[in-house]
Amino acid sequence: MSKSNVKNTGKKNDPANELLENPEAIASRLNRGEHFLKENAKFVAGAIGAVIVIIAAVLYFQFHKANQNITAQAEMFQAVYYFEQDSVDLALQGDGVNPGFLTILDKYSGTEAANLAHYYVGSIYLSQSEFQLAADHLKQFSSDDFFIQAQAYALTGDAYMDLGNPQEAIKYYKRAVDHESNKFFTPKYLSKLAIAYEEAGELKNAIEAYETIEEKYLDSYEFTNARKHKARLQGLASN
Repeated sequence: MSKSNVKNTGKKNDPANELLENPEAIASRLNRGEHFLKENAKFVAGAIGAVIVIIAAVLYFQFHKANQNITAQAEMFQAVYYFEQDSVDLALQGDGVNPGFLTILDKYSGTEAANLAHYYVGSIYLSQSEFQLAADHLKQFSSDDFFIQAQAYALTGDAYMDLGNPQEAIKYYKRAVDHESNKFFTPKYLSKLAIAYEEAGELKNAIEAYETIEEKYLDSYEFTNARKHKARLQGLASN
């Protein structure tokens, strides 16, 4: 076999090996890098400066937001007290000295305090039969607390039921049911879901919701009613 047909398996043409074995190649690369920096010094300095400005802005925003949240929580204390005392108008609007939840929402938008205020405001509007406003605020609330978040979903479902929109209510009741299911609250949400299904004419799904209570939540307050309404719906479905 001729040498010309033998494949060259050496590494002489490998650029990485060339750099390692040839100091002049390394020096050439370094010189090109140095030349680039000299020619583009203003651009490089500007890019670095822009990165520094962005980092500083992010840190300032986080610090400012944290301080705003602390202030908002302190100012919201009286509104929470009024809410717990069922003085919902004072909780919502304030008392002339202490701000209400609506002021907290306007003044401290984006803070955790404002997020919590959406829950309180939505609950108040629901009690005042302002169902669309209630739904709008409750949908903006989010929490890592499984009980509060599931309750917010259920209240949103209540608002849509009162608005005559059972399909939208079903969506939020299902979220309440599926959010960290537990024996204390899930049976109540399942009952609400079953009622919404019946209102929407979905009898099969309503029966299945009641069956879930029967099968999984035997000790719940809702168990007896679930059996009764399941039998009633089965009778309707068979007609």
